[in-house]
Order: sequence, then structure tokens, then C-alpha cells
Amino acid sequence: MIAYLDLHAQYRSIEGDIQRAIGGVLESSQFILGTEVAAFEEEFAAYCQAQFAIAVNSGTSALHLSLLAAGVQPGDEIITVPFTFVATVAAIYYAGCRPVYVDIDPQTYTLDTQQLENAITERTKAILPVHLYGHPADMDPILAVARPTGRIVIEDAAQAHGAKYRGRRAGSLGELACFSFYPGKNLGAYGEGGMVVTDNPEYASVIRKLRDWGQSRRYHHDMRGFNYRMDGIQGAILRVKLRHLERWTEGRRAVAREYTRLLGNSGVTTPAEQEWARHVYHVYAIRSKQRDALNEYLNGKGIQTGIHYPIPVHLQKAYAEPYYGVGSFPVSEEVASQVLSLPIYPELTSEQLATVADAVREFSRASAVTS
Repeated sequence: MIAYLDLHAQYRSIEGDIQRAIGGVLESSQFILGTEVAAFEEEFAAYCQAQFAIAVNSGTSALHLSLLAAGVQPGDEIITVPFTFVATVAAIYYAGCRPVYVDIDPQTYTLDTQQLENAITERTKAILPVHLYGHPADMDPILAVARPTGRIVIEDAAQAHGAKYRGRRAGSLGELACFSFYPGKNLGAYGEGGMVVTDNPEYASVIRKLRDWGQSRRYHHDMRGFNYRMDGIQGAILRVKLRHLERWTEGRRAVAREYTRLLGNSGVTTPAEQEWARHVYHVYAIRSKQRDALNEYLNGKGIQTGIHYPIPVHLQKAYAEPYYGVGSFPVSEEVASQVLSLPIYPELTSEQLATVADAVREFSRASAVTS
């Protein structure tokens, strides 16, 4: 079997350092926040070319607190995309706001900047572009619309650790940026974790309070906050893994290049990296009009796959709104019906990669014969 993701292979390569890092936390007994989390915050901020980083317990919490720090009020509108993981939109509802969707670009699967201006109203408070699959959104047009009117841009960078836009890191482009350290992410914890990065000291101060019950110091609660703190063990683990992130990213990019070469003229659409972007390939998503049959075929060959994401958020039962329905966002809906994520991780061998690509080509040849 070829696994979709092999976290155990990654662990084996850094096992000694991980064990020492966990042991250090056990010795210090700083299990919530603490010196390891503070050190990770400093190192991750520097990595993202940002001034401040505030560690939290999940990427969803990072989004929630970023919206609150930006000063959103119930009823405000937040512009985002419908083709994303539901956490992007859930956080908007957590803050009492209304999501307003803009369809995606068919090449990058990120916010279609040509449609952005038409979505702006007097109630628009913030724009929340998603760097989907590890490819950054086209940020300059988004910032050009937002900043003259004082609207806040919050990057959903949950899948984009190390991605670049015109030479700048994801996380350094908007007023705030949010990362997830879910285990399967390019930089993943051994549990849950998240981070907000920003250059704004006021936002950083507010988020530090909000994540820790609104405390300015112990038992002095300046605002109504949350229990969104990062565990010390996760901070220590992520410090170890951050040192390897660039090497792992280049490994992912090498796998993606080889997939793209091998899958040329294979009947599927491969991901497109724009000339202004550094794609970090959290997901390598091909597109096929016969996605479900291809998925079944690959699974039958012992190749694990994923679908990110089969139903756009505006068509999810839990997030349905009467003003959106089937056909509201045709590109998102078409892409959602066609994407299929192939195994991608730095430890994927050339033989495994070739086996996956051969299976995709075999399916395409067989389908061409029977059609």
C-alpha cells in the first residue's frame, strides 16, 4: 500500500530530537505555554518575516481570535471563498459575522480577484483569502481593494507554511495571518496547534490576552477571553520540526515536479504554480471529470488518496444560507466535483511516485478505450 501521508517515516528521521524535546518539557513541567512555546513563537515569527507570533491551540482558534482582534462586530461581513475547509467559515460565524463568498480562480483555486470589488459593501469589515493547498492567493489586488478603505486582510495560511508571494512569505502579507499545525500539515504538531502572526503590536497584545481567558496577568481579566493556549509539548515538537521545514518543503516540491512531468498528457489536470508564487504543495490535487471512478481505481491498486474538498461550504448543510445555492459559485462547484489529492510527502520514494503516476495513466488509457 502507498499511504496518502506517512507521518511515521517523518518521525523516524527526527526521533532522537523529538524525544529530547519532549523530555525537556517533562523535566520543566511547563505544560501550558511556557518557555518552549515562547521560543517557538519567536522562531516562527522570524521564519514568516513578521514581528509577532502568538501560539494557540488550533488554526481555527487563530482565525477566530484574528477576527476579534481586528475589531469585527456582530453583523459585519467578511469576504472569503466557498472552496476551503469549513474552519475558515466557522470562525466567521464564531465572531458573529456573515460570510460573503467570492468564487475561486480556476488555475490557483484561490480567491478570484477580478470578482472581489463587486462583493464589497459598506458592511464589509475584512477580507479572508485562503492560500489553498499551499499556493498563495494573489495578494496585491486584494490589498489594493482593502487598504484604501481601511478594511483588514487576514490570511488563512493554514496550508501554506513557507509559501511565498512575490518573494515574501505567507504570513507577512496581510494585517494578520493564521496557521494550523494539525498533524498532517507541512509543519505539523503531534496533536492540535495554531498560530497568529502579525506586525501590529496592538493585535498581538489583544490576541495574547484572548487566548488566555482575557488575562493581562494571572487572575486579572481585562476582557472575556478563551482557553486557546498551546501546550508546551507541542511548542517543543514544533521547534524541532521548524528546523527541517525548508528541506521538507523542497522535498515536496521535487515530488510535485515529478508528478507534473509524469502526468503530462495523462488525461488529468495537474496543479499550476504561478510565476509569482512558491507553492509548498500541502496538497497535490489533480482534476479529473471521472474523479470518483479514478479514486476507486487508485484505491483498488492500494494507493490512498484524499478529496480536498468534495462539497463547497455554501452547499454544506450546516452552513447553508438561503441566498446561496447550487450554481452560485460555478468554478468552486466544478473544482469540488473533480479534485483528487495524490500522496505527497518528502519521504515518498521515486518508485512509489512512479507507481501512482502509472496507475493514473493506466486509468486514463482504459477510460479512453471504453468511452
